[in-house]
Amino acid sequence: MFFTVQGKNMIANYHTHTYRCGHGIGTEKEYIEAAIQAGIRILGFSEHAPYWFGDTGHYSRFRMPVHDGENYVNTLLSLRKEYANDIEIFIGFEAEYYPLFFQGFLEKICPLAYDYLILGQHFTGNEIGEIYTGTPSPGGKERLQTYVNQCLEGMKTGKFSYLAHPDLIQTNVKSSVLRGELVRLCQGVKELGYPVEINFLGMRDHRAYPTVELYQAAAETGCDVIFGVDAHSPDVFLDQNTLKRARKIVNAYGLHLVKTLQIRNAEEEMPKQCHRMNNHDNAPYNASACNE
Repeated sequence: MFFTVQGKNMIANYHTHTYRCGHGIGTEKEYIEAAIQAGIRILGFSEHAPYWFGDTGHYSRFRMPVHDGENYVNTLLSLRKEYANDIEIFIGFEAEYYPLFFQGFLEKICPLAYDYLILGQHFTGNEIGEIYTGTPSPGGKERLQTYVNQCLEGMKTGKFSYLAHPDLIQTNVKSSVLRGELVRLCQGVKELGYPVEINFLGMRDHRAYPTVELYQAAAETGCDVIFGVDAHSPDVFLDQNTLKRARKIVNAYGLHLVKTLQIRNAEEEMPKQCHRMNNHDNAPYNASACNE
């Protein structure tokens, strides 16, 4: 049965970046005001999360610096109060699942008053020495399967609210092979109870994703989909053309669109030792408390 999408504006968006990642522009306040102007009622910020790579010396240049996490969260906590009558704001991160470093990552962000995570698997393995997932490269089916396996492993942790740009991976495989692996991915994500994203950034910039094969896989498996603006500048919230294209895709393939997420309150579920008594103080991280 077809799920017809109607209405002028998006209700919610949970994929929002800022200047902090180094490849976006605009402050949190500018994104909030643009979202309000666009009629968005729920706005989730999901800046590229700071990641710790142990003593490897590796440094990611496409994400928020490690030292900026508290400032990001505290800024949004303040803006959440300021705009409480205009829009509902959630605080999150877009992060990868890197098996070697994921537990340490969770421990480091434990003290931050964030609400949710979304999985954006920009590299496979543990990032170090790997090729960006969205770079066309050899490797064929094996590289594709590695990507799908790692996405599923990440979603199985239960730490992520949805899978962002699930078809980001670029490999030299036939359409039928890509579709088969995306069916496996969508089926696995569906069984875990999460949606996959139709990514507006890819549509706006005419990138290789989102793909027809993703739409087909989501339709075949009945996996829920969610719109993600993947905003890297405030003005994209006013882009009605991409929204119209996405709605046509949902209707054409009979996809089930999830318009809002049921986001748990991460702070309430954390040990009390992880909380800030005052979210504007300069207290250091207390990651060890999260394991007590």
